[in-house]
Amino acid sequence: MRFVAQSLWVSLMLGVVVGTTHPVHAEDRNSAPARSDDSIVKDHLRRARRARASGKWTEAHAAYKAAFEAIDSTSVTVRESAEVAGELGLCELKLRKFRDAAEHLAWSLERRKALSPEQQKGFADGLAKAVPFVATLYLSVDPPDAEVLIDGKPIGLPRRTYRLFFEPGKHMVRARAPGREEGSQTLDAQPATEPIMTIQLPRAAESSAKDNVPAVPKALSASPPARPQAPGQPASWPTTLRIAGIAVTTATLSAGSLLMIRATNLDGDLSERRDGLNGGATASGSRCWQAADRPACADLLRLRDERNLSAGVGTAMLIAGGVIGAATAASFFTDFSFLGLTPAQDRIHASPVATGREIGVMIEGLW
Repeated sequence: MRFVAQSLWVSLMLGVVVGTTHPVHAEDRNSAPARSDDSIVKDHLRRARRARASGKWTEAHAAYKAAFEAIDSTSVTVRESAEVAGELGLCELKLRKFRDAAEHLAWSLERRKALSPEQQKGFADGLAKAVPFVATLYLSVDPPDAEVLIDGKPIGLPRRTYRLFFEPGKHMVRARAPGREEGSQTLDAQPATEPIMTIQLPRAAESSAKDNVPAVPKALSASPPARPQAPGQPASWPTTLRIAGIAVTTATLSAGSLLMIRATNLDGDLSERRDGLNGGATASGSRCWQAADRPACADLLRLRDERNLSAGVGTAMLIAGGVIGAATAASFFTDFSFLGLTPAQDRIHASPVATGREIGVMIEGLW
């Protein structure tokens, strides 16, 4: 009976334990508050500050860098972001990482309004110490939405202008944008220099896909009418002959006129010498035309022959020039449409001209 009583008491105790135990749900297991991202950043900062206070700059740099990289995924304030970047830059300056220091300090000072005056001065002094060891590039890109890559690595969100820091040496600066041709330039970075660079991306050439589009077959039709010859293109023999005729007419008339002037001058000289030789006698009484052995008479005969030759040749050239000019003028009124050329009435316009001293015709047209 004692054994039965003990067994009954154990059974009752187990029933109470089992009845008072509640099932464990998943939400109960996860009900503990998770660590926020803000606390992660603060943990990095506490670790970084302890290491910096102990003079462990390498450890401090690693902690500050982890905090800075975690900023994008947290809801920290602008002031906290600027402080982290500035402290990271000062730590890198201590480790002689001059390019990284200049980059992070400049990033922090771009948000200087969120910093205290002491922080602004400290970060500005640190940037002034780092700049002499790097090259500061001022870069402008067009279009402003182009992506910029330095030595093959993108540098962040697109901007129109950049202030970039480079370690001494050769670097490749490249920009690309949709619908534009890529642009690139080589930078020979020298310490304590501030080069300026501009990259403009021209629009990409149209795709050659248009060339692959099959042409639409044209319907058969009658041959199109002949297109009239464009004016101003001397491609026919009448035009060439007209130009030559005008040139020959001008030269012939000019030469004939000069010869006639020369003949007139020789005739005047001949008259003066003949009057002086005859002593005032009339021309009919001159004895030189019968006695050519006298020297004075020989000169008179030579002048007479030159006068007659100049007058004859000049008259012939004037007549020839007039004939050629008349033929050239007549060609302007000739219709060469049967040769496939422009009709004469479309090229020539003649209008009478009358002044107080002369009457003529003004001809205008295409040669």
